[in-house]
Amino acid sequence: MTEDLYSQREAMLFSQRVAQLSKALWKAIEKDWQTWIKPFDLNINEHHILWISYHLKGASISDVAKFGVMHVSTAFNFSKKLEERGLLTFSKRDEDKRNTYVELTDKGAELILRMYDHYHDTEHTILTGALPLKELYGRFPEFLDVMAVIRNIYGDDFIEIFERSFFNFKETIDDKGKPSITTTS
Repeated sequence: MTEDLYSQREAMLFSQRVAQLSKALWKAIEKDWQTWIKPFDLNINEHHILWISYHLKGASISDVAKFGVMHVSTAFNFSKKLEERGLLTFSKRDEDKRNTYVELTDKGAELILRMYDHYHDTEHTILTGALPLKELYGRFPEFLDVMAVIRNIYGDDFIEIFERSFFNFKETIDDKGKPSITTTS
C-alpha cells in the first residue's frame, strides 16, 4: 500500500539526499562540538550525558541512552567515567530499584557553567551558517519536518524528552547564554 505513494526512484533519491545532508551537517556539528569541549577534557558522549543529566534532572541511564541516541552500555560506561571524575553521581530510587539514575554534582555543575562561559571562545560553523537566515527572517531555522521524521523513527517518548529538556534549557539560560545550575548533591 505505501509503495503506491512513492516510486523506488523517489525513495532512493530522498534517502540519499537525507544521508548526504545529514552527514555534512553532522560533520560540521561534530567539529564545532569537539572544539568547544576539548579544553574541558570531555568527549561528545560525556558532554552530552552531562547536558542530559542537568536538563532531565535525575535521568535514568535508559533515558540518557534514549535521548543521547546511544546504546545503554555506552551511556553507562561514559557515565561511570564522569562519576570517577566527580561530575556525576549514581543512585537508585526507592520506588524503582531496577533503574540506575545519574545526577550532576556541584563539580559537574561548575564545569557546565565554565563551558557555557567559554562558548564563544571557539568557532561555531553551524551558527555562522544559520545567521543569514536569522537576519533575513528574524529567526533561526526551524525543524518541524525533521522533528516529524524523528518522531516517526524514535517515537513520541524521544520527542517528549527532547521538548522537556529544551524547555528546561530555555527556562534556565539567560540572554548571555549562562544557565543557572542547581544540583541535588
